[in-house]
Amino acid sequence: MSLLQEEREIILSNEYVDAFDFEEVKEFVAGASKELFISHHFKNKEKMLVQPRGGFPTYKKQFALNEFFVNANVDVLPLTIDSNTRLNDYGTAKKMLRLSEENDVDMLNGYPLVNHGYRTTRKMVTHFNKPVSLRHGTPDARLLIETAIASGIFEIEGGPITYLLPYSKNFPLDKAFMYWKYVERVCANYSELNEPINRESFGPLTATLVPPSITIVIQLLEMLLALEEGVKSFSVSFSQQGSMNQDIVTGAVIKKLARYYADQIGCGDAAIHLVYHQWMGAFPTDKSFAEQLINMSTVIASMVGADKIITKTREEASGIPTKEANAKTVADTQYTLRILNGLPAIRDEEEEEILTQEVMAIMEAVFNDPADTLWRKVFNCIKSGIIDVPFSPHIINHNKMITIRDANKNIRIIERGNVPIPDRCYEYERAKCDLNKDTTSIVNDIIHDIGIMQ
Repeated sequence: MSLLQEEREIILSNEYVDAFDFEEVKEFVAGASKELFISHHFKNKEKMLVQPRGGFPTYKKQFALNEFFVNANVDVLPLTIDSNTRLNDYGTAKKMLRLSEENDVDMLNGYPLVNHGYRTTRKMVTHFNKPVSLRHGTPDARLLIETAIASGIFEIEGGPITYLLPYSKNFPLDKAFMYWKYVERVCANYSELNEPINRESFGPLTATLVPPSITIVIQLLEMLLALEEGVKSFSVSFSQQGSMNQDIVTGAVIKKLARYYADQIGCGDAAIHLVYHQWMGAFPTDKSFAEQLINMSTVIASMVGADKIITKTREEASGIPTKEANAKTVADTQYTLRILNGLPAIRDEEEEEILTQEVMAIMEAVFNDPADTLWRKVFNCIKSGIIDVPFSPHIINHNKMITIRDANKNIRIIERGNVPIPDRCYEYERAKCDLNKDTTSIVNDIIHDIGIMQ
């Protein structure tokens, strides 16, 4: 028995898991409908795929949500996991699920997949016969992804950096790398049976003034960590940043460099896709403004050339959206995509060149770290502040990089901390901002820039 298989058997002997039948699951994945694989849809797509967010605690409510989505012409169904499961607290999730079912009140903020089990969830997934994307935010997702793939969920979001630095304060980063290595290997193994399992990184990070160079570097590194374990289908992603021009530039650079670095490690055969998140920051409370923002995001996704768009709702500012609001966004986004024809190709060569140089300088610093494996190099670079995510709550993150918006709403780096932004690029970024203000004014600008869409 392989070491991985031994580890899998230990993980799946958890008291909250029904007996896991490895042979039956293998047989199921091998014979599963191609329609369930987003990698199959990417290969054969004629349009951008539309995917909402959404997860309810009970099977009944999740099923009803999916029905609404299918009627609204969804391309990819979401399965958002509750926060107890994200923290591997399956005991509390089990209790809260029981209370949700008994009282018909949502006691969890998502679907407790491990507690429902793969046999139950598979009935729902195969009933709708559409690809499902697992959205969770879990540093240790080993048990969760085993249950997901056994259920027929063949797209797994997240990664050791993107599901740790924005979400966690103390979870050990080195452990997250080890746990996600397991995830990549399991996904790679299952990918040999049918269409590839697609892995997707979480580009928005803290969704708070993250400069494009940091977003892209982290996307590329999570992609490389997955590809080196044998993953054959990967989605890099980022979210609307507040400047249409900066989004278009970011999309161009991330596509170009993802292909370049995949080739560099001998993984040129991997399929790489681009995902665009509609605005992830604070939403306007005015629902008609929220709809305008959503439509604008859809236009930008088209101009960026995204393969998939992840939608928001008009109720974003007021709490967890209803299934009706979620379905409305899907229908609206599909309509906007349908009428968007003949968009002009926009290029800003100077901005592209600056961003490319920034990303490649940080990547070079990572590769030059003396550690013997890529994950250790990345770990060391986060620890030393070579990679620094603004507003991350995690204790390992330096938070020395400072960013503000320029007059055209582009996110600019005004303090680089330990991040090796080349001098020429750094001077270019700073020259775009008014830095003659006192510290209080700059702090007020940052606070304003965080709430830019409200």
